[in-house]
Amino acid sequence: MQIPRVLELYQGHPGVEKTATLLKEYATGRITLAGLHGSARAYVIEAIRKLHPTIHLIVVDEKEDAAYLLNDLENLTGDRDKPFEKRRVLFYPTSYRRPYDPEFTDNANVLSRAEVLNKISTWARDLLIITYPEALSEKVITRKTLKKNTLTLHEGEEISMDFLADMLNEYGFERVDFVVEPGHFAIRGGIVDVFSFSHEYPFRIEFDGDLAESIRTFDPASQLSIKRIQKVDLQPSLEKQTTIERSEERDRK
Repeated sequence: MQIPRVLELYQGHPGVEKTATLLKEYATGRITLAGLHGSARAYVIEAIRKLHPTIHLIVVDEKEDAAYLLNDLENLTGDRDKPFEKRRVLFYPTSYRRPYDPEFTDNANVLSRAEVLNKISTWARDLLIITYPEALSEKVITRKTLKKNTLTLHEGEEISMDFLADMLNEYGFERVDFVVEPGHFAIRGGIVDVFSFSHEYPFRIEFDGDLAESIRTFDPASQLSIKRIQKVDLQPSLEKQTTIERSEERDRK
């Protein structure tokens, strides 16, 4: 039996229909489902999303369990083969390689967290966010502070390359020869490559003097351009900014 047909059967199940109705009526309530095994969880979750398209936060006990559920949902929805901007199934991990140790952050996870937060604030309200308690326990930067610390650069805008480099340093970016992961930036002649903490691919900004002549996304592995864009939002590491924000709050008290 094909996946669409199986999903239709789940959507028509009385228990799934009732769950979707309860979520619509009691958006802040808590619903517990039992007796689901294997991929049945993914089918029920996706069926509920189709009946009630909104932002659904699914919290499982552990990171490994979250990864299995994410894999099932990506296979079920076809998200695995879609570009990030079109995906509806997202993973919200902890930012640390070691539990609660800020000295050992994982930039790939920092990127995932930033992408999820960015989508929640800017994208359509139809998402499945998979996470676990350890990831939710981390504090995040406020929207006000994030906006204050985001540099938006438009194609054709005048900006000093030295100023841009200073801002990236202030935002916690590391200058390297070639960017390979979020948090890196490189300068070669009139070209600035920067891998933001909130985008899937790095950006290549070509300058003519102090004029940002063109902005493109590119593949860090092949160095080939992906597409030309009109503007780029450069955001700092959310975890580092959250630490700064908490320090400022303590100082004010």
